Order: sequence, then structure tokens, then C-alpha cells
Amino acid sequence: MPSASYQMRRDEIETYFDRTAADAWAALTSDAPVSRIRRTVRSGREAMRATLLSWLPEDLSGSTLIDAGCGTGTLAIEAAQRGAEVVAVDLSPTLVNLARERLRDFDDALDVTFLVGDMRDMDLGCFDYAVAMDSLIHYNVADGVQTLEAMAEQINRKIVFTFAPKTPLLALMHATGRLFPRADRAPSIEPVSQQHLCRRLEQVGLVQDWEVGRSHRVDVGFYKSQAMELTRR
Repeated sequence: MPSASYQMRRDEIETYFDRTAADAWAALTSDAPVSRIRRTVRSGREAMRATLLSWLPEDLSGSTLIDAGCGTGTLAIEAAQRGAEVVAVDLSPTLVNLARERLRDFDDALDVTFLVGDMRDMDLGCFDYAVAMDSLIHYNVADGVQTLEAMAEQINRKIVFTFAPKTPLLALMHATGRLFPRADRAPSIEPVSQQHLCRRLEQVGLVQDWEVGRSHRVDVGFYKSQAMELTRR
């Protein structure tokens, strides 16, 4: 069962992305003009998406992939363009509907199914790969690791995900919130050091079946996120 902290934060995230910031997020994930702050976030997200996709096979034909926290669907569509059969899930019905609309601009042969739901709800069968880009960063480390545990049970090959790196600057920025204009604020994130995260993965026994692989930090203006790779042994 989800913890109370997970449920509360999930509800906050759903409200933010589905109502408060739906239009802003639609603009951010397009080529529409945005503020200087959002331009750095857009650039950082593009770099992170490229990193995560580079850790997957270039040819994904015959593979299945779940995009947990898919937002407006850019990563899911790019994975499908490589040949993957993709299921993409997000809490926000508004963003999922936008992702479906954007999919119509691409080849009808792309195999992407966009669903509204919780990324922990993995009753969709097994997948070869899982991607969770910036969808765990709003949860505390215990809830984030529990989510990875739930995902791992259904993944055959690899999980690539991001977390908020614990740095003095990031901690200051998000502890005060005053460096962000109100219109640019999102639900607070939960910075964690890579060492602490790895210890938690070890404590729950995840590393018995999974090898911790590459890690890469993207630091572009107001976007700061770190990727990690888990490969089934």
C-alpha cells in the first residue's frame, strides 16, 4: 500500500500538472516562446532525455518499454520511433490528452499507448525497459525507492530514471523557494545524494538482482537532475 506521504505528494503533483501548470507545461515541452527560466529548464530536459535514451539500444524493435510519468509524451514517442512498443503513463489527464494529440502528428505506425494512472500501477504486464524521467524527484527517498521496487518486479532488462541530486545550491534554492518567480514554481523536490540512494537500494535488496550502472548529472540553469541506470543481472 502507498504510504501517506506518497499519497499526499501524488495528489499535489496531479493537481499541479493537471490544473495549475498544464498550459505552462504544454508550452515548455513545445517550441513555443517561454521565459528565460523555462528556457533553461527546457534545455536541461532535452539534454536529460537524450541521456536516458542513449542508455537504451538504438534499435528497440521487438522491445517493450514503459514510460513512467510520461508528461506530454516526447520521450515515449522517440522510443517508439526506434521501434519500441511503448506504454506511457502519467497522473495528469490533461497532459496525457496532449500527448495523444501530439502523437497524431507522427507516423500512424508508431506503437504508443498513453494511459492516465499511477506509475506504481504496473498491472500492465512485463516490459523490457522502464524510463522514469523526473517523475521520482518529488517524492522522499523511501517512497522513491519503493516505487523503483514496484517497477523492478515487471522489468526484464533495464530501468533508467532520474533523481534530484543533493547539492548545497539546489538545497538552498528549494528550501527557500524565493529564487523562483511564483509562476515558475512546481511542487517541491526531494534532493538526495547518490550515496544515500544507493544505500537505500541496497537495504531493500534491490541490488541483489540489479546492477547500478552509469550516472550522469545535467545542470543547466534552473534545471538540475541526475540520471541513474539499473540493469538486471
